[in-house]
Amino acid sequence: MRTWATLVRRELGSYFVSWTGYIVIAVVVFLFGLCFSLLLQALNTEKTEQPLMELFYNTYYFWLILLLASPVITMRSFAHEKFSGTFETLMTTPVSDWQVVLAKFAGSMIFYLLTWSPLLACVFVVRHFSNDPGALDAGSLASTFLGVALLGGLYMSLGCFASSLTRSQIIAAMFSFALGISLFLLSFLSYALAGQPGWVTKIFAHVSLIEHMRDFSRGVIDVRALVLYLSLTALFLFLTLKSVESRRWKQ
Repeated sequence: MRTWATLVRRELGSYFVSWTGYIVIAVVVFLFGLCFSLLLQALNTEKTEQPLMELFYNTYYFWLILLLASPVITMRSFAHEKFSGTFETLMTTPVSDWQVVLAKFAGSMIFYLLTWSPLLACVFVVRHFSNDPGALDAGSLASTFLGVALLGGLYMSLGCFASSLTRSQIIAAMFSFALGISLFLLSFLSYALAGQPGWVTKIFAHVSLIEHMRDFSRGVIDVRALVLYLSLTALFLFLTLKSVESRRWKQ
């Protein structure tokens, strides 16, 4: 456990010794501020019965932050170490492949959650200066952050898998973005197939990230969504492990 914690601290610290981590945080904070300034103007001119988190989710800023930040956060996890040659040194130390994979996932996940932490400040600022006291609901705020964490786990594991396949951070980021946007676009198939009978329609409805996140933003927690995100996260971590283990086959 101590070895794993050391690896997590090493991975997390790598985001703060390069410009990448600070640039990601700066861009995310800028998008948060821009989005909530627009929401504040809207709430001051017109009352709404929607919770504040649902209003935030209905803007394109939410998905923009998720889809663009995730590849940048995870692109260096394996690719940078392979490029610099430190990955081979790391794997010769007395650590298991699982410890390395889980440590890199945990480090990227913690940094991902840190980038979303300014959302709390934005929410309470809007709550304080808006003319709608009921705009902020504690339940929807908690469930929204749960949804953000679950989506983050999925996209961080996906990004780690992409990074484990290459030595180039750019290629890792592009591959991760392509996989992430593909998962996101699958959600629109549920709208295209809406009203049509058959098991295919039900499957696309169950894997719709947009619908799941809409429920989270409204304070609704569906167990099926929890199982889906945790299962997909575990799947991509397993694929990452197999990718890391494949170095033995190449030797």
